[in-house]
Amino acid sequence: MKIQERLSFLYGETVANEMLPRMQARIENSARLLPETRRAPMDERTVLLIAYGDQVRAENETPLQTLAEFLNTYAREIISGVHLLPFYPYSSDDGFSVLDYYAVDEHLGTWDDVARVGAHFDLMLDAVINHASAQGTWFQKFLRDEIPYNDYFFTVTNEFDTTKVIRPRALPLLTAFETAAGKKLVWTTFSADQVDLNYRNPELLLQILDVLLFYVSRGARFLRLDAIAFLWKESGTTCLHLPQTHAVIQFFRAVLNQVAPDVVMVTETNVPHADNISYFGDGTNEAQWVYNFALPPLTLHTVQTGDATKLARWASTLQTPSPETSFFNFLASHDGIGLNPARGILTQAEIDSLVARTLERGGRISHKNNADGTTSPYEMNINFLDALTIPHETEDISIARFLCAHAIQLALAGVPGIYFHSLFGSRGDQAGADASGIARRINRQKFSRAELERELAEDKSRRFKIFTRLQELLRVRGQHTAFHPNAAQEILQDDARVFAVLRSGENERVLCLHNVTDASVRFVLRETRGWRDLFSGAEYRAGEIELAPYAIAWLG
Repeated sequence: MKIQERLSFLYGETVANEMLPRMQARIENSARLLPETRRAPMDERTVLLIAYGDQVRAENETPLQTLAEFLNTYAREIISGVHLLPFYPYSSDDGFSVLDYYAVDEHLGTWDDVARVGAHFDLMLDAVINHASAQGTWFQKFLRDEIPYNDYFFTVTNEFDTTKVIRPRALPLLTAFETAAGKKLVWTTFSADQVDLNYRNPELLLQILDVLLFYVSRGARFLRLDAIAFLWKESGTTCLHLPQTHAVIQFFRAVLNQVAPDVVMVTETNVPHADNISYFGDGTNEAQWVYNFALPPLTLHTVQTGDATKLARWASTLQTPSPETSFFNFLASHDGIGLNPARGILTQAEIDSLVARTLERGGRISHKNNADGTTSPYEMNINFLDALTIPHETEDISIARFLCAHAIQLALAGVPGIYFHSLFGSRGDQAGADASGIARRINRQKFSRAELERELAEDKSRRFKIFTRLQELLRVRGQHTAFHPNAAQEILQDDARVFAVLRSGENERVLCLHNVTDASVRFVLRETRGWRDLFSGAEYRAGEIELAPYAIAWLG
């Protein structure tokens, strides 16, 4: 049994044998409690929107209720699912320091309101299971030395060698806390308010499994495993991507395969590409989806420089280990644009240029600590439209650039994830970042529903132009099997000015061309067969096509 194998690897055979009857009871109980649903398989219509629970607000409604009604009105025909960012009670980090895994923040609504969103969309819920809030119930019981919570969090002594630990933040790795059993050094990967859980304790593993199964019972189709790469710690190692971390993920997958085989695990690991894709495992035993973290900085580099060489070269290597797996392709999210995934693909000079352009365009840069005591840029905190906007240019040019980038995202094999601010054409919230002192707040603004709808109704507004064009891209994408997440793709590296990808589905092929420059380009078609533009209906038979600056042509 895979479950027993993983438990034996983590805790030894004796402990695994003791745990197994309890595991079996959980599985049998879950099988009885979880609804028997047959969900539609993933296909070309599978698209997720990433949004906060209070993304839009209206008077006399809970924010989650407002969000559900807003998305039903504007997005039901173009997206299939919603990634609801953490809506649990929290103490910091805009939701990622969870106080209570089983509750909905009373300021957002109730579980019934979450179900409102899930009534028409598949739900992706966050499993923030690397760490929990220092102000939460579990940690407060840890401080009081209450069993079993006194072993729920990872503590170290001076004998633990942390010299090789890879840090994602320029903050202290360890935080001292006074407990009823004396002072303890607790591992805090992300902040002193986010204390890391101790997966060496098998009781903690079972507790977290209960959390995941609870989310499934509440309608989760997708489980996003937040910051999962940092899960396990071993002295003298990087404490990143350890075999035990992969074993924990494999354990979760084995259980879910038995009780909820339709549920998809999605790993969030903002790390270099080779490490990132390791979370596919062998294609059957770990995550079904992996965040494609190299895509945002590479696409940004491509459209900023007008040169698709690096993106095309990297994209031509993309493959997944089995039909069960897929990349989760995104450009923007609630976080910034990670730089680590681009290292080894872009040169240091190219990364430095990304950083410089971010600062020139009103963004901020977050840094991480290096093993040698230095710091380096870790993340660019900037709205994606702002990142593609040259100061003082006309807005229509920056919109065209932005849409070209998103067409590239939508053309690639995998499942698209589109951030709320991208779909609805937002700019960066400079005031929010300044007022809070939190760089990531630049891309986390919340809206009045009435004001947002007023802007969307104005056909000359930025929001209207972006939303209607993205709506068209998504509509066309959903009509063609060539855009199935696992449909074949070939990257055509014929012209550095054009990112070209040929997708092949059931009895059809679509050639997606994206001019990434500010000049017209004549692109030579390899085949002189008749091509028809899926947007305009125009036909091309002459063996070449002229692409206007930042033009998008999907030819079928």
